[in-house]
Amino acid sequence: MTDTRVIFKISGPEAESFLQGLVTNDLSRLQGGAIYAALLTPQGKYIADFFLAPLDDGIGLDVAGELADTLETRLSMYKLRAKVSIERTGLHVHRGTGEPPEDGFTDPRHPDLGWRAWRDTRQEKDAADWEALRVALGVPQSGVELTPDSFILETGFDRLNGVDFKKGCFVGQEVTARMKHKTELRKGLTTVEIEGAAPVGTAITTEDGKPAGTLYTQSGGKALAYLRFDRAKGPLSAGEATVRWTPQEACTT
Repeated sequence: MTDTRVIFKISGPEAESFLQGLVTNDLSRLQGGAIYAALLTPQGKYIADFFLAPLDDGIGLDVAGELADTLETRLSMYKLRAKVSIERTGLHVHRGTGEPPEDGFTDPRHPDLGWRAWRDTRQEKDAADWEALRVALGVPQSGVELTPDSFILETGFDRLNGVDFKKGCFVGQEVTARMKHKTELRKGLTTVEIEGAAPVGTAITTEDGKPAGTLYTQSGGKALAYLRFDRAKGPLSAGEATVRWTPQEACTT
């Protein structure tokens, strides 16, 4: 639901430089529209993902409501004496497919995810099947596929335009860069085909019972799964469901 989002306004003469040293993406990209980014721990693990876009005389930050308190606390901790103001707005997220309206921006993760707009009013109707879209496109969601144990490259952030390795330092950069320069990721989030259904969090096992990963969101015969790729090339099971994965379906890079 879009109204579970919280939109912050980050303002002040040092707002951009403050965020630039913290988040995974390059704030200079805001000149071309919205960006997708995350805040990580110094150990490179996920804290929150969010959208950033220009907002009045500051920078808007659009984050899941359940992460808002944690993110606000972290940003305030890093603020120190920086000339930055962090405040919650009363704006609401609107979403739609097709061309963005005048007050909207294209979802920076993937063009097929449509547009977002920040408005004073709540969105009354949203007919798009966002769950099916994000499963088909391999897009993780906070609180489901994105958890405090997540490493963002294993959940597809690079492919979703959520990290910039040329921008300079950000919190957790060293660990993230080391993973980027590996020859190949051995595990990560991917789209799989599924017959049947199983609860989110169900363990995925190989034909001989070895652990191969975890099943997450399911929609329309497809699902998101976190897999060990070396164990995922044969028949797989998740509870009563049958899972099939081929390397072309991998959502990581």
